[in-house]
Amino acid sequence: MKSILVAAAVSLVVSILFTPYLIRVFSKQGFGQEIREEVQKSHSAKRGTPTMGGMAILVALWAGYLVTHLTVSEGWPSVTALLVLGLTTALGIVGFLDDFIKIRKQRNLGLNKTAKLVGQMVASVLFAILALHFADRNGITPASDHLSFIRDITVVSFGIVGFVIFAYIAISGWSNAVNFTDGMDGLAAGTAAMVLASYVLISFWQFRYTCGAGQQIGPTCYQVRDPLDIAVVAAAAMAGCVGFLWWNAAPAKIFMGDTGSLAIGGLVAGLSMTTRTELLMIVIGGLFVVEALSVVLQIGVFRTSRRRLFRMAPFHHHFELAGWAETTVIIRFWILGGISCLFGIGLFYADWLAAGAV
Repeated sequence: MKSILVAAAVSLVVSILFTPYLIRVFSKQGFGQEIREEVQKSHSAKRGTPTMGGMAILVALWAGYLVTHLTVSEGWPSVTALLVLGLTTALGIVGFLDDFIKIRKQRNLGLNKTAKLVGQMVASVLFAILALHFADRNGITPASDHLSFIRDITVVSFGIVGFVIFAYIAISGWSNAVNFTDGMDGLAAGTAAMVLASYVLISFWQFRYTCGAGQQIGPTCYQVRDPLDIAVVAAAAMAGCVGFLWWNAAPAKIFMGDTGSLAIGGLVAGLSMTTRTELLMIVIGGLFVVEALSVVLQIGVFRTSRRRLFRMAPFHHHFELAGWAETTVIIRFWILGGISCLFGIGLFYADWLAAGAV
């Protein structure tokens, strides 16, 4: 527990203090956000607001994790945590390139779709392949080639190739879903903080009830590798998002940009695979799912009927164009995101209670 608290405290302080430094530097360099034409009227005042603030979250995440291992955690950083951190950083780099091109070319489009997908593919494939290796003394690898809900569903096995494909779909899907959600001040950062807080609880609970060496595998224990270190990563990321939210809350002084949204999406995807909760993540990250689905449905309906299902996608803009104040949309969506997280945690705990009753 001490390592989780230290990671969160260090990350929070770094994020709160480093973000205003980025605001000054990016403002001086003219690294301002371009605004989509469809929302120019309501968001015109935001044009020029510094972007790429996701760098603060990444720096805070690494600082919280490394300081924890240098001070209170015993042993070396775990393979599982380093894989998740590597995936998060790799997607953050892809997002940074996307943001940088937008700024340099003064447009709302950065990397083309092919380049972004290739970047996501390289990061996903490397993570998936490595995550199926490095077994611990109990033979447990960082990830499993079985599909999982709250535990592995043993009857659904991907195999190595299938898991690599699945990991790519999951990682690109979640990174794009968070990216779609990042359209209003603090919406993505606040929602991500709640999702990551959920994974602090889940991974710490798994640590408390991990099947130990020589222990008979039972329904009340979890076959996961390095759950405590994963809790440290989730705690550092959560606090990094909270610290960033201090400056990103409406009216935002800085945006996370694709640097932050792609990184956070990769992080939650990595957490879901290393904690064996891939399907449960759909519940916990329900708001991200709805935002992504709204884009898919909007495109699908328009291409088939030439009509728009929503006033605008992603979904949060639909309510904004319907007359809701931006802060009203943000707070209500935070409430929905919180409900999704609580429901997901409830399902996780109910499974444990049911397993203990067997």
